[in-house]
Amino acid sequence: MAFDSLTEKLQNVFKNLRSKGRLTEDDVKAALKEVKMALLEADVNFKVVKGFVKDVQERAVGQDVMNGLNPGQMVIKIVNEEMVRLMGSETTEIQLQPGSAITVIMMAGLQGAGKTTTTAKLAGKYKLKGKKPLLVACDVYRPAAIKQLQINGEKQGVEVFSMGDKNKPADIAKAAYEHAVKNGNNIVILDTAGRLHIDEDMMAELQEIKEAVTVHQTILVVDAMTGQDAVNVAGSFHEKIGIDGVIVTKLDGDTRGGAALSIKAVTGRPILYIGMGEKLSDLEQFYPDRMASRILGMGDVLTLIEKAGAEMDEDKAKKMAEKMKKAQFDFDDYLESMSQMKKMGGLSSVMSMMPGLGGMGGKLPDLDSEENDKKMARMEAMIYSMTLEERSNPDLLNPSRKHRIARGAGVDISEVNRMVKQFNEAKKMMKKLPGMMGGIGGKKGKFRLPF
Repeated sequence: MAFDSLTEKLQNVFKNLRSKGRLTEDDVKAALKEVKMALLEADVNFKVVKGFVKDVQERAVGQDVMNGLNPGQMVIKIVNEEMVRLMGSETTEIQLQPGSAITVIMMAGLQGAGKTTTTAKLAGKYKLKGKKPLLVACDVYRPAAIKQLQINGEKQGVEVFSMGDKNKPADIAKAAYEHAVKNGNNIVILDTAGRLHIDEDMMAELQEIKEAVTVHQTILVVDAMTGQDAVNVAGSFHEKIGIDGVIVTKLDGDTRGGAALSIKAVTGRPILYIGMGEKLSDLEQFYPDRMASRILGMGDVLTLIEKAGAEMDEDKAKKMAEKMKKAQFDFDDYLESMSQMKKMGGLSSVMSMMPGLGGMGGKLPDLDSEENDKKMARMEAMIYSMTLEERSNPDLLNPSRKHRIARGAGVDISEVNRMVKQFNEAKKMMKKLPGMMGGIGGKKGKFRLPF
């Protein structure tokens, strides 16, 4: 996951700070030197790191911190505040035109950044908000680009406007706007062509589109995996055509994540969304304070709650909570919990947002690896090989029933025994969970799970 390595290193620095009763100036400087190295290794822009460390040091070496009751904690608080400031302090929304006026959004970026997929997801977000978006296929160069947009548009249930690959992108944009006026679309999103690198033709084409229709928002899509190149690309695009905001994709695959920390400081333009996976819910609104909390290993409970709210069936969640409370958790519930976890991006994604677990970084096993997916599939096969009675009453599973289940699922008996053992351990844990859950008599001060 993004920032794993950085989080782990920062957690070690903070651990050392907390262990000291009083802090000297040298202690702070030594800690910040480690922070500096950790940020540079995470591929954060050098000038950005230099400015960040300087700002933290100026605040941290003050008398208030040195003489405070918990100086280590105060330094961590300053690091958190400065990191939020670095990423833009406030959450920025895409500015839409007032009332029923049409907003034209032009999506730009290099080839391979995930622009077309992100464009469709953005349209899906607006549809959920009650808008009527129109996706426009302006990429007439890349083979199958139009088809890709149509497939992704269909997934989101959003109309796609296309004139094939024989027309100029500026003419397509103009015709799409006229179509939107006639058909009541209030958001027009232009999917433009990407290139392998920035060139004059690309920029000229984007300018042509801007001359043909009034573009209200120009949004750049960059790939987090390209690190500093993503920051340089953002800087070049802003210089040549002017951008209003950035969407950073593939942040789930980049353990460094330095681009997300550098873009705002280098371009002066905010990050609007981040791509954390394939699903619509994985295009997350960018909250600088939540991201800073995630990076520092403090979790991101608010995003977790939002994901849970978007992906989980409320009635099912309540029923499961009641079952947990009464210790009635069975194999059907076990299946349901696995399914819900998948919907929320997998166990690794959920755990990375939990306080105290996000900072485990590289110590956490790859819970969503291909091998674990296979194990999960075999587990499901074993549960489906049970009778309805066995699923609802796990105590029925004697050796002969287990042998039958193993044959039905095509696995060894040892796997069935292992799965039953894991289930029993999960059940024990579930008995303890209601006390941590909101609305079910949880003790004050404990972390409350959103499901």
